[in-house]
Amino acid sequence: MMQMQPVLEIFAPDGFALWPTGEHERYGYLVLDGGLTPAEVGTAVWRLADCNDVDPDEDDERGPRPEDPLGAFLHGLLTLPNLFAPGGFRVTDTVTGTVFQPGCCSGLEEWRAWHEVTDGTGEGWFGHDPEAVAQRTDGIVRLLVDAEDGDSPVIELPVDELRRLLAGAEQNLRNFLQTAASWAEQQLPEQVAAVTAALARALDLEPAT
Repeated sequence: MMQMQPVLEIFAPDGFALWPTGEHERYGYLVLDGGLTPAEVGTAVWRLADCNDVDPDEDDERGPRPEDPLGAFLHGLLTLPNLFAPGGFRVTDTVTGTVFQPGCCSGLEEWRAWHEVTDGTGEGWFGHDPEAVAQRTDGIVRLLVDAEDGDSPVIELPVDELRRLLAGAEQNLRNFLQTAASWAEQQLPEQVAAVTAALARALDLEPAT
């Protein structure tokens, strides 16, 4: 059985106190779906804000960083036009235990690149170290866990099955966004609209309604 999940590269925030977060191992993955606890959603939002916490340039149109701690921390997430969401779609063959997961520099904001594999060029690159590569040939998709390894584990599946898995993973992302919007209403009521819109941009989705 094949499983595809949207995952966010995560680690435990140290000393963060602007909202409650959960405890996570360093450099693991958090599966994004509608079933996350409020603390897990808080961790996901923290991670997305933290990895986009970029100081504005002197002439940056984004304006200066606010002085209040919450506004300062959220500034990059709310104002950067191109957001990075470290992670991607993880595919697991539950029979063999083989896992194809996003490598370094892969981001959930580029998840639609999977459609190039199913219906476009037939190829997709999903990060390095390991070099995660997908290739379509004659209706079969091969997922190379590490294309630089001649003995790399491989997951093979029909392209129609991959399309089905993609639809499910996309729905999980949408469910997460709905859950995150509800979380923001409780934790960040004054920024709920801006935060929800930013999360949608980070995940390349339409804003939650």
